[in-house]
Formats: sequence, structure tokens, C-alpha cells
Amino acid sequence: MTSDMQAPGIAIIGMSGRFPGAKNVDEFWENIKQGRDTVTHFIADELDPVVQELAGDSDYVCAKGMLDDIDQFDAAFWGMLPREAEVMDPQHRVFLEICWEAIEGAGYDASRYEGAIGCFGGCYMDTYVLHNLCSDEAFRRNLVQSIQVGTLQTELGNDKDYLATRVAFKLGLRGPAINMQTACSTSLVSIATACQSLEAYACDMALAGGVTIVLPQFKGYQYKEGSMLSPDGTCRPFDARAAGTVFSNGAAVVLLKRLEDAIADGDTIHAVIRGYATNNDGDGKVSYTAPSPEGQAEVISLAMGMADIDARSIGYMEAHGTATPLGDPIEVAGLTAAHRAYTDDRHYCALGSVKGNLGHLDVSSGAIGTIKTALTLRDAVIPPLAHFEAPNPKIDFENSPFYVNTELVPFPKGAGPRRAAVSSFGVGGTNAHLVLEEPPEAAALPQAEGPFLLPFSARTETALTAMAAGLGPAITQSDAPLSDIAATLQRGRKTFQRRGFVVASTREDAAAGFDRPEMGLEPAGSPKLCFLYTGQGAQYPGMGAALYEASPAYRDCIDRVAETLKADPDFGHDIRDWLLDPSADASQLQHTEFAQVCLLAVEAGMSAALAEKGVTPDAVIGHSVGELAASVTAGILSLEEAARFTARRGRLMGGMPKGGMLGVKAPRALTERHLREGAVIAGVNSPAISVVSGTADAIIATETSLREAEIEATRLAVSHGFHSPSMREAAEMLGAPMDVLSASENMQVYSTFTGERIDAARWGESAYWREQMLGPVLFLDAVSAAMADGFNCFIEVGPGSTLAALTMQSAEEEVSVITSLGPAKQPGDARATMLSALGKYWTKGGDINWDAVQPGAFRRVNLPTYPFDRKRFWVEPSDGAASTEPVSDERDDLAGLIRQQLGVVEAQLKAMKGK
Repeated sequence: MTSDMQAPGIAIIGMSGRFPGAKNVDEFWENIKQGRDTVTHFIADELDPVVQELAGDSDYVCAKGMLDDIDQFDAAFWGMLPREAEVMDPQHRVFLEICWEAIEGAGYDASRYEGAIGCFGGCYMDTYVLHNLCSDEAFRRNLVQSIQVGTLQTELGNDKDYLATRVAFKLGLRGPAINMQTACSTSLVSIATACQSLEAYACDMALAGGVTIVLPQFKGYQYKEGSMLSPDGTCRPFDARAAGTVFSNGAAVVLLKRLEDAIADGDTIHAVIRGYATNNDGDGKVSYTAPSPEGQAEVISLAMGMADIDARSIGYMEAHGTATPLGDPIEVAGLTAAHRAYTDDRHYCALGSVKGNLGHLDVSSGAIGTIKTALTLRDAVIPPLAHFEAPNPKIDFENSPFYVNTELVPFPKGAGPRRAAVSSFGVGGTNAHLVLEEPPEAAALPQAEGPFLLPFSARTETALTAMAAGLGPAITQSDAPLSDIAATLQRGRKTFQRRGFVVASTREDAAAGFDRPEMGLEPAGSPKLCFLYTGQGAQYPGMGAALYEASPAYRDCIDRVAETLKADPDFGHDIRDWLLDPSADASQLQHTEFAQVCLLAVEAGMSAALAEKGVTPDAVIGHSVGELAASVTAGILSLEEAARFTARRGRLMGGMPKGGMLGVKAPRALTERHLREGAVIAGVNSPAISVVSGTADAIIATETSLREAEIEATRLAVSHGFHSPSMREAAEMLGAPMDVLSASENMQVYSTFTGERIDAARWGESAYWREQMLGPVLFLDAVSAAMADGFNCFIEVGPGSTLAALTMQSAEEEVSVITSLGPAKQPGDARATMLSALGKYWTKGGDINWDAVQPGAFRRVNLPTYPFDRKRFWVEPSDGAASTEPVSDERDDLAGLIRQQLGVVEAQLKAMKGK
């Protein structure tokens, strides 16, 4: 990065807009690069009825740059009632949308951004209220009577005064929100003012732009010779045939940030504003509406002076360029005068104007020109000036710094960074000028290793499906690392109630994943979370090994247990030899002592890894030895004491006489009828699954009886008859855990020994663990008790999905059950399984600490923004025969909207309580 790049500046980090012939910036830029004219030329029969009487006039020109779908709006997204949306000026509605898109496209969620965001913008005169609403005489009369003293709904939705402040309210922006009005230069003056606000530290990011929507759209104009309007509906800036402009509708906004902050935050920088200036012509011109070469030259000089650059370094000039006989020569004269203060060189700066493609966008023209110029610098190309064939003879191009480019060409690279400039001059004399520079080269960042969790959400099912459909192709086309894409989706998007996710390690896998993402099409609720801790039998070598490197919290738990047991003279092994090596001897983990401590370490580590990412339970249930891991989460035992106690328990149990266990697909009562001497019920896992334990002979006899009754029974891979009288001697020798701690007050504990909710302190008593070793595991009773208390989301913390399946079998109402570590037969990538568990929990409404899911620096990537679920909200003009009737495709569910607004109020009250 050169020293020039390190100078102060304002970065353009986000852009959005609506343009004639283009619904977004990408489509707009493609049109510009191809030199397309996107002004609509229509026939007289298409004219709006209000101007139909002019259709026969030979001087009436049917041409205008139009915007599609201005009658469409996602009212429910913005929390608006249908009538409020219908009477709102479409300029306000479009400006709301593009401001959202600029922030989100830059990789930010305004609600989570800690700094202040400002908003500076303006709009054209409200013609919707004039042409559509007030065509109804009763509406007009009521409006006049209620202005300032009535309900204000129409006034707030249509007056220019509320454009920027509505954006601030709807997006939750806390910086300055200021409406700007300087006629044609409004949006460029807004950008300059936003730059001032940023440099004064009045805000940390700023939206700036403008919108022009003049109705009716199918309305041309009466051409008069010598006027500023084109005789044929074509705008030809700086051309010999230039005879006037054509007015168009459009909207654009940019998101700005101090350059040093944008670099530090990993923002995508499209261009850098190095200098800016505004001024007014004063009275030194022939009329109020006339341009002034002196005023224009002054504002250009001021901006270049602020940028502290040589005019010779500016290689492209986006001019005001209205193609009027008077305006173009005056503008080039002013530009030349400003540049001549620096150099006498000729033809080093290409001259262009977006008006050749789109027509005159009025209030929004400066912001649209800025976007074009920023893209010119970002992509290092100079687009052609549309409709240019021969120079205007009144412009002395031969002796000027400027030339006109007529094809898409590379932007020449000089000794320093590429630079460009933008001018916008308003009727009434307020002028603005910007000096822009190409973005600095981004410093290389270390790339995180996959897999990655890519979340997305929307307010409606339609929007969620559309978002998934848009993200896949965007990821395919992107050259950004998948780690940056994932981090942008995690931290740069607002979370809505309908959610989905993809877990992938490569861009190709991610793109394919969005063809079939995991989605929760129903609104996410408020999950009441319970952790389920797996018991013995699910263990295998290398379980969770990938998490050891991926999660510091997991690694810490594994190391603490390993070091504690290495120091135990009765243990004498390093469990990491089994847990970190999938090829380790699996037979070693069939030993009870080793199996139980490994399960403890893994389950405690997984709990810590989940907590690290913001997922903590409100309750815990442990299956047999899983209760020891649960006791750590509940805060009863320290991890070190749990490790020592588990090792002692496993050692004692392993020293008892051999036996066996059966898994039986039958209810407890039926299973009990087939028990033979020496066999007991050791577990009730679900309404239809029981466990039998006992001596080897008893297990054989019981198994025979069950099979004769055609009841399925399966031998479990254990060496002993756990949870049976054969463990009595071990139970008597076990004793109590040492160093018992105070339980978390907010944690509910459900015992699989009692089958009920218990006081967590009981897990610190020797009597509990002695009896627990002998009695049956009443998992069905425990999980049913939790469900009865309202727990509706369960995460199995440990290898496999046994407890998840049992929980589903036990549920009488719908619950969410999530696994977090693969089973022995299909272990998979533990990192991917953990991320999938996080994604599933998030789709159910859980909160995730995204900063911990993918920690470290990242670059914010431009990705598809929210696909608004638009419907028609529009008031058709009245013919005078009847009152104006609103037209909308459907009335939103008012109860749902009220619930949405109450949810916002509830969230605000919680935030206030937290403060």
C-alpha cells in the first residue's frame, strides 16, 4: 500500500440503487459498460390518461427513464399496515429499501453495529400525492384539513422532511439523519455532507443519496426549441447533436466510512473519496436557473485542493453533462479552468456522463454518477459515453485536458493510484464536486480452514426460499474465500424468524448445499434447551478429535482431564492417546474405567465448546455415567474432581464380576415378565425400549425367553451387568466426590436415577452415586419430566444419536432433538457435525455467539441482499366519479403484524432493562 493510500479519506463500502433498465447496481453497471441507452420510448397510446390529450401534438415526445415495480412494497417487512404503505410516496419506499441494501450489501447488520450510522438524502417533489391521492377530491379536502393537526399519516409518508428520519427509525440508525434539498445536486451534496459528518466523528458510517420518482411514469414532455429538453428523447452529452436532456426516474445511495476504519474492519472498499466541496453560484449569472462557469470552476478547485492532488492524476471525469446547448460548454469551460491551475497538458482525462445512458435523474443523479465512477475505479475500466459521435463545436476539446471515450477500455495506470471525479450542479446554483481514488489493495489475511457454517434467514417462507436460491449462484461466482462469505453471513445479516443454513468446506460444496439447505420454514420460537449426556457404549477412538484443534474450550477440557488422570497413580494413562487418534486400539475403550473417563472428557469438552459459541442449557439430563458430565455443566463438580471420581467409579465397576446387558424392544412391564433369576431391569429408555442387566447366565436365559415370545433383544457391547446388584460391592466402596461446588441457580437437573427433577446438590452426595450405580436408568421418566416442564429443544452432547432417538420416541408433542457428534460407524468430521448442531439450534430460534463460531479477522463480502417479499400497495388515480380506492394484492394478517410490533417493543424493553 502506497503512502497515498494511507492518507485520510472516506471509503465507499456499500452501494444500492434502482435505475431505468436495471433493478440493481450490477445490472446498471453492465448497461453502462455496454453503452446502452435505457430510456423508454413509448407510443402515444401508452400515455397516462392525464396527458392523453397531448398525444396528437407533433412536438410531444414520448420518452422517459422508468423504474419497474414502483407499486410493489414489502409492507409487513417494515412493520407497516397496508393503508400506511398505500398512501406513502413510492420515493420514500424505494429509499428505505436501497438504504437497507447498501448496509446489508456492505456486510453489516445495522441493529448489531456498535457505532453510529448517519443518513443524508433527498427526494423530488411528491407527485404521488398530487397525481394519485389528491385526484380524489374528498381525500384532497381531508388532507388540507388535517395537515399539521390531523393524524399525520399522509403527511409523514409524503413530505420530504421525513425521508431520512424514517430510514433512521426503521433501520435503527443513531447518527445524524438529515434531509437534503438542492435540486439536481441533492444526492451529491448529501454525499459531501456525509463525508463532513464522518470526518467530524458525528457518525461512524453514513448513508447518502437520493431518489426521483415522478408520476405518472408514462408521461413525456412538450418539446420547445431552445429549451433544456431533447427533441427526440435522447440525451447526447458533449455531442455535436446535443439539443437537450430527457428526465428519468431513479434512486441511489452509497454507504460511507472513514478509510482507516474500513481497512481495519475488513470492509470491501469500492473507491475512496479524497476530496469534496460544495458552493453556490451566488448572483454572478444571468438568471436563477442559469449555470455559472466561475461557480463550477471554484467548487472543482476546492475539492481538488482538499484532496491535495495534482489535477493531472485524474483520469476520468463524470460530468453533470445534461446535453443542453448552454450547459455542456459552460461545464467544460469550468472544468478546464480548474485543471489549468495545475497543468497545461491535454487529453489526459476521459469525460463521461451517465445521463447519456439514463437521462437526467434529477435529485438522484449525483449519487448515480458516484456509483458509476466508483465502479470505474474499482474495475479499472473506462466505459463509453453513450450517443457520442462528434464533439460539440462550442466546446474546445482540442485545447482542454479532456477527451471523450467511445468504447470500454482499460483505465490507464500512472505512477500513482487511479483517480476520477464527479460533478453535480443544481438549479439554483448549489454545486458539488468529489475527487475519488481507486481502492487500496487489501492486505492478505490468514485463511481459516473449513468447514464453515453459512446461515441465512428471512421474514417469510417465500423470501427464505428466494434467499437460498440467490446465495448459491452468488457463491459460485464469487472469488472470495468461503471463510469470508461465512463470516459475512454470520455477522453481517439481521436475523429473522425463518432460518436456514448450509455447512460446507469449499465454495463448490456451499453452492451445491444451497440447492438443498436445511431450513426451518415455520417461524422460529424460543427454545427451552436441555442437554442430554450420552452414557457408556457409544465411545470410540478419535471421537471429537477434530474439535481438539478447532475449539480452544474443547481442547482445554480434554487437556485438563488428561493431565489430572496422568497424575493419578491408579490410572496411569493419557486419554489423549485414544481421543486424538482414530486408529488407536478400540479394545482399550471397552474397559469401563477408560471408556467412562473418555466420555466425561469429550462431553465436558463439547459442553464447553457449545458454551463458547453462546449455547448453554437451562437443564441437563445424563444417561448413567453421563450424569457426571452433567454435574460439571451444572456446576456441582469441578472438571478435575469429576475426572477423578469417574475414574474411581469406572475402576471399581470394572473390577466386579463379568456380566451382560440386553436392549429390549418392549415396554418395561412386558420385559419384566421375561426376566430370569439374576436379571433385572437396568433401564427404561423410551415407552417401547427397556434394558436388562445381570449375570451372564441370567442374560442368556432372559434372552431366550424374549426371543421365544418374538420380542427383539440385542446384546449390548459391555463387559458387565451395570445398574444391577452385581455392582453392589463397587457401590459400597465408591464414596463421595470431593470438592463439591455450589450449583448454578438457573440450572434444572433431571435425574435418570429418580426419573424426576432433583436438587442439584444431590449430585455431591455419596448416597446418590451409590444408589445410582445399582438402580435402573429411568431416562424415559427424566426426559418426560423435562418435557412436562416445557423443555422443547434437546441437544445430545456425546457421540452418536441414541439419546436423540429415545427422546423423539418419548415425546408426545413436537420437540427439537439435535445431535452434535457422529457415531462410531459414521463419525464424519466432528467440526462439521458441531456446526450443523449449531445451525439446527439457530433455526429453532436459539441465539449463537457468531464471533466465537468463526473468530478472527475477515473481509466483508458483497452478497445478495434481502429479497423483499413485495406485494402491490398502490392507490390508483380517481376519475372523479368515485372516491379513490386503494389497490393491494392482499391484506396482511393484521394480528401477525401486531405480534411483530409487540415483539419489537418487548426487545426494546429487554434492552432498556439490560442497560
